[in-house]
Amino acid sequence: MVAADERSISAAARRLSVSASAVSQQLTNLENAVGAILLQRNARPIRLTPAGEILQRRAQVILNEAALARAELAMSDISRLTRFRLGMIEDFEADVTPQLLTHMAGELQGCQFLLETGATHYLHDQLDARALDVIVAAEFGAGADWAEVHPLMQEGFAVAAPKGMIDQRANVLKQLQNKPLIQYTQRHYMGRLISSHLARQDLNLPHQFELDSYHAILALVGQGAGWTILAPLALMRARRFADQIDVFELPFEPLSRVISLTARKDMFQEMPGQVAGTLRPILQRSIVEPAIAEYPFLKDLLGVIQ
Repeated sequence: MVAADERSISAAARRLSVSASAVSQQLTNLENAVGAILLQRNARPIRLTPAGEILQRRAQVILNEAALARAELAMSDISRLTRFRLGMIEDFEADVTPQLLTHMAGELQGCQFLLETGATHYLHDQLDARALDVIVAAEFGAGADWAEVHPLMQEGFAVAAPKGMIDQRANVLKQLQNKPLIQYTQRHYMGRLISSHLARQDLNLPHQFELDSYHAILALVGQGAGWTILAPLALMRARRFADQIDVFELPFEPLSRVISLTARKDMFQEMPGQVAGTLRPILQRSIVEPAIAEYPFLKDLLGVIQ
C-alpha cells in the first residue's frame, strides 16, 4: 500500500496524484471489505497494524505475480508493452528525463509510462520490491544476483566554497579544515558515501548543517556559511549559484560514484540495454558537456561510460 510505504496519507496522495480524502476513503473501504483495521492513522508517522502487515505481504505476492506475468507477455513482443514503470534520481528530472521519455514514447506508442523520482536508496528498494521495472540511480553495494546493470556515467566529487574564500595556491585542505562543512544528509546514500570517504581520510570535519537540498546547501555556501562536497550533478542542478562559489578538486583522495541503469534480468529482453544506449548521448550533451564547460577541471572526473 502506498500509504504504508510513504508513512503518510498526504504523501501517498501526492504520489498517486489524488486528494488526501480520496486516499483516506479508499483505505476505509478496504478496511471495511477485509473486516480489520490496517493502519494506525493516529500514529506519526502512520504505520501498519498486525492485520495490515499480513495483508501487505499477501498483496505483494499478488503484485509480484502480476509483474512477472506482464513481463512474460512483454517478452513475446516488447512493442506491445502497455505499461513501463521507470525510476529516476532527482538529479535527472529536468534535463535528462523528459528527453528519455519523449524518445521512448515514440518507440512504444501504446505504452503508458509511470515515472517516479527519488533518492538512490529509495529507487533500489522500489526495484527490489517490484514496484518499478527499471531505475537509473547511483550504484551501491555489490549488486543483487537478479539484477542486470548498465553503467552510464561516472562522476567525481568536488569542493564548492564561497567565492574567494580559499586560496588555491596555498594549502587548500588546511584552509578548509578551519571552515565549517555544510554536509549533504547522511539519510541518503550520497551523504553516507561522502561521510565514509572522509572517515577513511581520517578527516573529522565539524558541521552545523546537514541538508538534503542541493539548492539550500549551495545557497548557504554562496552566502559564506561554509563549504561543501558535492557531485557535478548537484552542482549543475543548482547552477544559479555558480557566480557565488568556487569549485575545485578534492584536496585529498578522489571520490567518485557511478550512475547506472538497473533492471531485473531477462524481464524486458534487450530493452534495458537499449534504454541505456539512448541515455548515454543524452547525458553527454545535457550533463557532461555543460559541466565541463562550466568547470574545465571536471574533464578528468566526469564522463559517460560506453
